[in-house]
Amino acid sequence: MDDKAQAILETVKAEGVKFIDLQFTDIFGVTKSVTIQDVGLEEALERGVWFDGSSIQGFARIQESDMFLRLDPVTFRVLPWTLDDPLGKRGRIICDVYNPDGTPFEGDPRYVLKRAVAHAEKLGLIYNTGPELEFFLFRENGHEAVPHDVGGYFDFSPGDEAQRVRSDISRALLALRIHVEMAHHEVAIGQHEIDFRYEHALHTADNAVTFKYTVKGIAAKHGLIATFMPKPVFGINGSGMHVHQSLADIKTGKNLMYDPNGEFHLSKLARQFVAGQLAHARALAAVVAPTVNSYKRLTPGYEAPVYVCWAQHNRSALIRVPRYSPGREQATRVELRFPDPSCNPYLAFAVMLEAGLDGIERGLEPPAPVTDDVFHWTTAEREANGVDVLPGTLEEALNELAKDEVVRCALGEHIYHVYDRAKRAEWDEYRIHVSRWEVDRYMLTV
Repeated sequence: MDDKAQAILETVKAEGVKFIDLQFTDIFGVTKSVTIQDVGLEEALERGVWFDGSSIQGFARIQESDMFLRLDPVTFRVLPWTLDDPLGKRGRIICDVYNPDGTPFEGDPRYVLKRAVAHAEKLGLIYNTGPELEFFLFRENGHEAVPHDVGGYFDFSPGDEAQRVRSDISRALLALRIHVEMAHHEVAIGQHEIDFRYEHALHTADNAVTFKYTVKGIAAKHGLIATFMPKPVFGINGSGMHVHQSLADIKTGKNLMYDPNGEFHLSKLARQFVAGQLAHARALAAVVAPTVNSYKRLTPGYEAPVYVCWAQHNRSALIRVPRYSPGREQATRVELRFPDPSCNPYLAFAVMLEAGLDGIERGLEPPAPVTDDVFHWTTAEREANGVDVLPGTLEEALNELAKDEVVRCALGEHIYHVYDRAKRAEWDEYRIHVSRWEVDRYMLTV
């Protein structure tokens, strides 16, 4: 047993941890968990834990159900909200899913990201990400959920309940060793954002998954409902998951996105990375904006980008280059602005990385940056400037994904086919559903 595993056993004994949740996600990013007791942890660390994969959507067929979890010791944490549990503290370890023959399971989203990261490493690159997950807090009111405050962007109100909830969430995240950099009220009523420090993409994907159930759990303790639904309320801004991205040298850790003489201080490598993501943007949408509701957010007028272009100051652009600060070359990065928090972060980061690497490997050059507010362009102006538009529906995005070999290969054939089948079923269910809007509009008029 290695030193990390031994350290976990010592921590569990010293802190009185009685239960350990072995976590992984299905292909849609839903956290799954198998719980073991502390007495079984040593064997689990050494040999893994078997489970029935046929019960997890997108995993194994019933006749091939046996799979096992291999624990990643680096991810062990004591869950802070269980410290006072009379039944004993609870820990968690994130796991990788394996086939019975000991090979990684191709349907494991964490493996998909590891495979993309390995591709980058072969090119001498480390992929770092910093996701910004927005969410809404609602208070139940009968059968409806209503925003629990009327604050606006960066609003401050001493004693405000929203501030207390964000503070409790931040404390829990810090206890989970997720370094919170900023917490604030967002633009829409009831909308919030808590940012955590950028890291290696695999770690930030782990953190993003942890972040979501931590937010939901702390909100519930306050009698509130937290949702990462992209567009829960008509007429106000939706929730995004802007992702800051950078590439570093695998040997030195030096940021390779910076060039003192480049446009926006971006290196040639960074420009190629941007070009790759722009080239595959329409297919990426099916993974980074994966729900029917995602496309209610991706509409002009609510700050969410819909046009395939890039710029520095222009927040209507799909990719934004944050302003360079002298002395902070290591912070040079690009921000992809159309992912939303309903996505599976493992799959999202994997396809984003592979799209960018395709731009690097093919030596693509991005189009000229767009300085105008594209939301106010006419269709003719947009077409004259060669600016494409994101898919308008989930079905359109899935059709784009079907045609894009790079993004499909990033997912792998197993996940692609399961994902496509499930998402098309979701679209069909939505398409045939009769909504309240339709009844109100047509019942008495036709």
